[in-house]
Amino acid sequence: MTKQYGYALLCALVALVVALSGALYVGVAADHGSGHRTNSALAAPAAPGNSAAPVSAGVWAGTWAAAPVGGEPGTETTGMAGRTVRNVVHTSVGGTSARVTLSNLYGTRPLTVTHATLAVAAVDDGPAAAGGTLRRLTFGGATTVTVPPGGQTVSDAVQVVVPHDCDILVSTYSPTSSGPVTYHPHGRQTSYVADGEHTEDETGTAYTGTTEYWRYLTALDVLSDEADGTVVAFGDSITDGITSTLGADRRWPDVLADRLRTAVRSGADAPRYGVVNEGISGNQVLADDPRRGASGLHRFERDVLGRTNVKVVVIDLGVNDILRNPRLADPEAVVAGLRTLVERAHAHGVKVIGSTLTPFHGHRGYTDAREGVRQRINEAIRAGGVYDAVVDFDKALRDPYDPRSLRPDHDSGDHLHPSDRGYREMAETLDLEELKGTVASA
Repeated sequence: MTKQYGYALLCALVALVVALSGALYVGVAADHGSGHRTNSALAAPAAPGNSAAPVSAGVWAGTWAAAPVGGEPGTETTGMAGRTVRNVVHTSVGGTSARVTLSNLYGTRPLTVTHATLAVAAVDDGPAAAGGTLRRLTFGGATTVTVPPGGQTVSDAVQVVVPHDCDILVSTYSPTSSGPVTYHPHGRQTSYVADGEHTEDETGTAYTGTTEYWRYLTALDVLSDEADGTVVAFGDSITDGITSTLGADRRWPDVLADRLRTAVRSGADAPRYGVVNEGISGNQVLADDPRRGASGLHRFERDVLGRTNVKVVVIDLGVNDILRNPRLADPEAVVAGLRTLVERAHAHGVKVIGSTLTPFHGHRGYTDAREGVRQRINEAIRAGGVYDAVVDFDKALRDPYDPRSLRPDHDSGDHLHPSDRGYREMAETLDLEELKGTVASA
């Protein structure tokens, strides 16, 4: 396994222990004499559609998210009809209730989901559910939901203990095809597929198919007393973590979530945020790409402002505007696009931290002229007037002996994307103090 088996088991045990504690609480609550009102939701039996978890007094926050990128190639005709998709996702903060967002953004026909469940994973990177944690999901009280082409749906909240820093299983079954499956292609996480309807299969034995795609699922929110809000990481493949170790959760937003939890546990005056990753590999500020998603300008409302209880966004976007432009990119146009994103964030009271663009000398797309564009964009960012605060990812990753290049130990080998060590350096460069504070909405 790529992650510690022992910690995965701990996640499952935490969920089970708290659930059993909640069940004991339910039994006591249901046994009150006259004059005491029993909470019917808590008193309901711990069947798959009900949770015995105690009610949280926290707030809703994002614990995981992924941006929809496009329609999955090869699914245009049959989609995922007659198969169960079991997405595996990793939490940044825990909670006692959860809800999911399913998307049919790139479908050409209605997406009908007849069965959906959520569970804590029994082990990391596996399809088995921890005993007692499987919950049936509903949508407006019904187990079946139909999502129109281009639309999305949010499930009802279900009571379940969701531990932080743990894998969660979200399973969906659709008997018919919606056309192209809305997906995120570079999950760096193994998810699973089973023939037939197996959403309530705890063993995971039916899930013989594997994939690195996330399908339909675009967000997992929790009702949490560990978080006061959400920070969104918004970027391209460097945020997506395309070269990070598969199944190890070593993208820089993952490491940032670890840092925040550690700081809070140590008693530091650090912000209490869930961290969600809205990176898309190949994404640009200005230009749409049918294989790499809508541009930053066109998806910002959906992937940042549309997330739950967003307080801060960290933007690392612009390298692909340089590398994928057949002509030389206009640095002023890229900077103007970034400023537009900031204006939209401020209109919703969201603080913006922006990064400098990291080196790519040695990459196949490198030219001295493109390096000049990168330097001009970075000069504008460092000079202020673009973001509320700046994190200098360029300085953190560059080779001191050749500032056009990544440091060898921070280079994944393609001279553009960081190694695991490089992603860690990025997260550790972020000043947690800068994540605090707000801006007045326009």
